Amino acid sequence: MPLVKLTDMLPGGRWAIPALNVENMEMAQGVVEAAEALRAPVILQTTPGTLKHAPPALFVSMISALARSARVPVGLHLDHGDSLDLVYDALEAGYTSVMFDGSKLSFEENVTATARAVAMAGGVPVEGELGAVGGKEDSHSARAELTDPAQAAEFALRTGAAMLAVAIGTAHGVYAVEPKLDMKRLSAIKAAVSIPLVLHGTSGISAQQVRSCVMRGVRKVNVATELRAAFTQGVRSSLSENENAFDPKIYMGAGRARVRAVAEDWIRVCGAKGKA
Repeated sequence: MPLVKLTDMLPGGRWAIPALNVENMEMAQGVVEAAEALRAPVILQTTPGTLKHAPPALFVSMISALARSARVPVGLHLDHGDSLDLVYDALEAGYTSVMFDGSKLSFEENVTATARAVAMAGGVPVEGELGAVGGKEDSHSARAELTDPAQAAEFALRTGAAMLAVAIGTAHGVYAVEPKLDMKRLSAIKAAVSIPLVLHGTSGISAQQVRSCVMRGVRKVNVATELRAAFTQGVRSSLSENENAFDPKIYMGAGRARVRAVAEDWIRVCGAKGKA
């Protein structure tokens, strides 16, 4: 089937769409294989750093080909779009949802820029961010700033965003210790807005914490660092087992298998198994 819009996939019940970042063909294959094996809808995502390595059109062509042969809904999302120019490029290439990340801007600047992204998208779902998820992921880094529920209501109303990424104590990258998430804040944000919420910085937090967030209104769960680590571990293990290997299909295939296993775990954690 063709690539599917995120808003056509978002659940109404208490489960979430796994949104999994990919860097190359093998990672994308591993994610789609996991989704098919567990009959789950899935979002594949790319960051600005990834799109400096290969352009949006390349990912659209590759992931569209995977989606056409898949028996489950597959979407393609721009994660942490850091400029309106990049949002435009992703939309022009055919991404089925985009994020404009204005978390480093003032509240008014964030509202204005996110609203412009929504207008530019012409019906393609746009994810905004209010507050800032701390840590570092790829080329994105930020100091944590928790989302204010009252501001969230105003932000959602004034921007027209289809989804809201919230900051409740998660962080991008690798955790030194398990974070303490502000579940009361998450519940207050959910009570203040009617649009689905998005959880970033989930690599390394417990399945129980993720499920608690899903019960409180999170409908899209982003995973990046854990998938990158899995792919790299697979490649390293394959090469260490055969130092004379020179065929990329062998060691890249090992990375793909590791990504598939991690993707299957996250599909289960999100409650998305069997939802396609």
